[in-house]
Formats: sequence, structure tokens, C-alpha cells
Amino acid sequence: MGRAFQNRKESMAKTAAAKTKVYSKYGREIYVCAKQGGTDPAGNLALRGLIERAKKDQVPSHVIDKAIDKANGVGGEDFSPARYEGFGPGSCMVIVDCLTDNPNRTFGDVRACFNKAKSKLGTPGSVSHLFDHCAILAYPGEDEETALEALMESDVDVTDIENEDGRITVFAPHTEYAKAKQALLDAFGELEFEVDEIQFVPQTVTPVEGDDVALFEKLIDSLEDLDDVQRVFHNAELPESAE
Repeated sequence: MGRAFQNRKESMAKTAAAKTKVYSKYGREIYVCAKQGGTDPAGNLALRGLIERAKKDQVPSHVIDKAIDKANGVGGEDFSPARYEGFGPGSCMVIVDCLTDNPNRTFGDVRACFNKAKSKLGTPGSVSHLFDHCAILAYPGEDEETALEALMESDVDVTDIENEDGRITVFAPHTEYAKAKQALLDAFGELEFEVDEIQFVPQTVTPVEGDDVALFEKLIDSLEDLDDVQRVFHNAELPESAE
């Protein structure tokens, strides 16, 4: 079936400044996740997956530990989630997930990125209804039947399951993330998840071509440079030479 989804690419950061920005984003996300669901990774599967992902992206242990210690304290920063949706170059659709302590500032910054790329912010829900909000769990393996059986026995509402190139990929509603991950761990023991995320997966793709390619790349790069932006999702399909 080959459903298209986006892996994180922060590990490709080459400069010290880029790495610092990646560490900051992970630190903020770990802090919020631990604050909301508890600081023990054994009891907070979302935090556990986030820490594992951070380590894969070479985030230093002291950055992770500092964020968890901060979540253990009283008070601290008050970050809240914010989501913006809009239309990028070539009429592609873009979703921007943020964690912010100043929504007015973040909205202004995100809008400026869209304007500079000749793009337009939409209203909440204007494009997200054309994406599936999915929990995605992928790991090396070929035993699709046992995975599906374990998920169904745990009453997980599986959206899709793929067995391609020696990798099992499970798609489930985002609300089923913890239950799906626990079911797989119970069935197979410790798994090395290659993908362990909640994402917006586009239902269709929009080709972006010509002059719009440079504008699209400008939009995505400028959004990802913002401190408050955690993830950017889109349904753009670029020419192979631009990827």
C-alpha cells in the first residue's frame, strides 16, 4: 500500500546552530510530554518514544535529563500547543504544529513565513480534514499476522498495517498510540522502533513544480527555523531532483 509519511530529518543537521535548535525543540517537547503524562518513561509511553527518538537524533543525555528534571519541578514554563493550517505554493496543504508560551507572537511569526513564500494561512480545520491523524509504529520484521492478532486482541482500532522490505508499519488513530505500542511490546518484547510517532498523513498528494519548488522549500525552511515550531506536515510531492 505504501502510505506516504514523513520521517524526522533533524539528524541531518550539520551546523552547531542547527543542532542547538534541534536540541531546543526536543527539550521543549520532552518537557511538555513529561509535564502532562508523568516523568517516568515506563509509565508514559509517549515520553519513552520521544526520548528514544531524541537519542537517535543524537540529542545529548544532559538535554533530555534537564527537560525531565524541569518537568519534575513546580511551576516552570507554560507551553501550550498551537496548530496552524494553510496553503503553500502550488496549492499544497501545510499543517504547522507548535509549542508556544506566546500564541500572539507565534501566530505572527508563522503568518510571516507564509506571506514571504506567497502562501496563505487558512482557518482551523481548513486542510487537516484531508489528512489522517495517525499513530505510526514501524519496526524490523515480517510477521504481519502476529502483529495484527496482538493489536486486535488489545482492541486497537488498526487503520492499516504494511509489510514491506523487512519492515512492519502499523497505522492507527492517534488516540490509540499508547494502546497500540503496548500491544506490540507485549507481543514481541523490546522492539527497536524505526518510526514511533503521531503524524498527519495526507490522504492525497499535490505535485509542486517549477518556480513553486523554491518557494515551497523557502516556506518549510523558514517555518522549521522558528523556535516555537515543532513539526511541519504537508502533502506536497516534489520533483525527484528537488528532494
